[in-house]
Amino acid sequence: VQLQASGGGLVQLGGSLRLSCANSGSIFSAGALGWYRQAPGQQRELVALITSGGKTTYADSVKGRFTISGDNAKNTVYLQMNSLKPEDTALYYCYASYLLNGYWGQGTQVTVSS
Repeated sequence: VQLQASGGGLVQLGGSLRLSCANSGSIFSAGALGWYRQAPGQQRELVALITSGGKTTYADSVKGRFTISGDNAKNTVYLQMNSLKPEDTALYYCYASYLLNGYWGQGTQVTVSS
């Protein structure tokens, strides 16, 4: 499984971005799909996760602003990010789990200026 993340960039406070994660495997078969982020000097943290059962989990800091979704036909997972804040600045990674194996994409940088 290979994951290709894209969609990051520089955006102003209050702006929006949509990240995409193209999956070489079937996202329908994944146990879970998600987005994590890591800011400089910080640990990698969960941003949003969606399970095969459709349950979603969001970090408290992004609830109401970010939405995770998937397109089975395109095998792509999205993270719609609205009302962006400078503290959302980080390298964002997509993640997918299949049975007992987890896979990471390369990061895509999101920078929010004030």
